[in-house]
Amino acid sequence: MNALLDAFERLGIRVDIAEHPAVYTVEQSKTLRGELAGAHLKNLLLRNKKNELWLLCALEDTPVDIKMLGTKLGSGRLSFANARQLIETLGVEPGAVTPLGIVNDRSGLVRVVLEERVLACELLNFHPLRNDATATIARDDFLRFLEAQDHKPVIVRLD
Repeated sequence: MNALLDAFERLGIRVDIAEHPAVYTVEQSKTLRGELAGAHLKNLLLRNKKNELWLLCALEDTPVDIKMLGTKLGSGRLSFANARQLIETLGVEPGAVTPLGIVNDRSGLVRVVLEERVLACELLNFHPLRNDATATIARDDFLRFLEAQDHKPVIVRLD
């Protein structure tokens, strides 16, 4: 997590971190996060048959049709990445998937995909590389963080 905090400091990004019991699903998150301001997102690391990786960040209430997403991205059929891929690319364990893990993707293997509705939210909530805390970051700072990591996001409409 030091690399993440160092990146925020270098960029002058303020992030508030709230500790809570570990959560593994959106439903668990809803019951334990309290009254944190901002949008809560679900984050899915996906792969295709060529093991190309996409990290989808969508509002927590957005239904995700992975087949349709694969078509929109031109990636072919998508499925969930495995635990090894999570650890090797984002530096996180299953249950802690977060776009903030992009700080660990030095090889640029992961393509970030944002649901377009995320851009309408001023504050965003993500795991800060672990699932026993939530980091709240301003949308514009989050986008600046992704750009600084050479991970400009692809914006998609998921309806």
